Amino acid sequence: MKDLLLSLLLVVIIPLSCVVSTFVMENFFLLGFLALSSLFLYLFCLLWLKPQRLRWKLGRQGIRGPQPSFPYGSVPEMQKIQSGVLKKAAASSYAGEFVAHDYTSTLFPYFEQWRKEYGSIYTYSTGNKQHLYVNHPDLVKDMNQSFTLDLGKPQYVTKRLAPMLGNGILRSNGQIWAQQRKIVAPEFFLDRVKGMMGLMLESAQPLMKKWEACIDAHGGRLAEIRVEEDLRSVSADVISRACFGSSYFKGKEIFTKLRTLQKTISNQSVLFGVPTFGFLQTRKQKEVKGLEKEIESLIWEAIKERERECLGVEKDLLQSILEAAINDLHYVDKELSRRFIVDNCKNIYFAGHESTAVAASWCLMLLALHPEWQDRVRQEMDKVCSDGILTADSLPKLKMVTMVIQETLRLYPPAAFVSREALEETQIGHILVPKGVCVWTLIPTLHRDPEIWGSDANEFKPERFANGVFNACKVPQVYVPFGLGPRLCLGKNFALVQLKVVLSLIISKFSFSLSPNYRHFPAYRMIVEPGNGVQVLVQRLK
Repeated sequence: MKDLLLSLLLVVIIPLSCVVSTFVMENFFLLGFLALSSLFLYLFCLLWLKPQRLRWKLGRQGIRGPQPSFPYGSVPEMQKIQSGVLKKAAASSYAGEFVAHDYTSTLFPYFEQWRKEYGSIYTYSTGNKQHLYVNHPDLVKDMNQSFTLDLGKPQYVTKRLAPMLGNGILRSNGQIWAQQRKIVAPEFFLDRVKGMMGLMLESAQPLMKKWEACIDAHGGRLAEIRVEEDLRSVSADVISRACFGSSYFKGKEIFTKLRTLQKTISNQSVLFGVPTFGFLQTRKQKEVKGLEKEIESLIWEAIKERERECLGVEKDLLQSILEAAINDLHYVDKELSRRFIVDNCKNIYFAGHESTAVAASWCLMLLALHPEWQDRVRQEMDKVCSDGILTADSLPKLKMVTMVIQETLRLYPPAAFVSREALEETQIGHILVPKGVCVWTLIPTLHRDPEIWGSDANEFKPERFANGVFNACKVPQVYVPFGLGPRLCLGKNFALVQLKVVLSLIISKFSFSLSPNYRHFPAYRMIVEPGNGVQVLVQRLK
């Protein structure tokens, strides 16, 4: 009987299990097919349909541009144009006193080529991102005067810069950005910046002594000095003192790691915006992550140390921002307060340190080429500064050095772009920018437009600013070395005062000319800096 039941079970179960297995296998393949089809459809929509839809909306408004290829858009063409130009530039970098100031066709040749082909307004794509290039004066002016929160920082760019900037004021958007601006902006008002002039003068003294020692080592004669690292040291010391009340030496490790992180991120092109779907971290990504953690840890240690030291001490920039953050309802949470402070310290460090030092380097390069402007600055200082001492009262009267700085920032603005993303559909002049489109304005092209600045637009002529920015050109709203609109750089006053202090001190003590070893090679590493440094021949004034 048992054998009979067993036989019946085998007869029923085995065929049934085969049927179930066949059903499962068939459905497994079906589910796999559906999953792959869904993934393919998602990627197709993301990489092709979405940019094509945005491109169509722009095309309806008469905006054209290079034809994209799937899946990288205009990137292959950008890379092809760039590689050809870089080979020529590396072989013929300018030496000695021959310096051509128009570098846009070398650093951003695709933008210049497309501008000649399609005009000052055109569209192009990188991966799944659709871009709108806008260098028309009227539209830039309209952007300058717009205060909408619907134009924010491009998210694909800021995501790559997150290790460097966190979610601080340079990277955040919308209400988070507005809240941060409300807290940080008052700390950079002009009256407060003037109060930091003393520490700026103190920070510049080691540079003066170092250059004097270098001249003495050469028998009191000309000494060749590579200036950019010394200027970085001054700028870093100013930021350290302003934020933490500490010298540059205490924050040296932070700045060194920030510089390394900047170079590492710069090697990954943030302009092309090709989507990556890698789930495994590359060696470069691990390196960036490690540097990010180290920098944040060092900043937080400095913050805690500063908190212990600040009892009974005059408030510095960091303490003021910390108190404002804690008192604000959005930052009552300790972790949010910590995140806010660390992120904005990274922002202040990078923007206030690197950009100012680079701008000072370009100023010295141009002054070395034009010693007559060194003489003009000295003559004015003799008239304005009592006993040769620079003070907060005498600083606004130094018109010559102000004109030199303004002209340098016209020819060599550290920030090459104004970049925005339409977080919602936004009107800019006569153009309706669809949500998701990134808007790019190339600052050096605006600053060199002969129709705006005249036929001498590529020449160093500080006298064009003799009557201020609003009388320097036909459309003053296109002079945007510190950005434009509501996202104008908060550190503008800080940078300008620091530049005036450092340059005035250097010019009052030294005369200098460009070294024959100087090679003019502007390089884009998140900002436009001298790719081969700036070498000058320095002599002590009698």
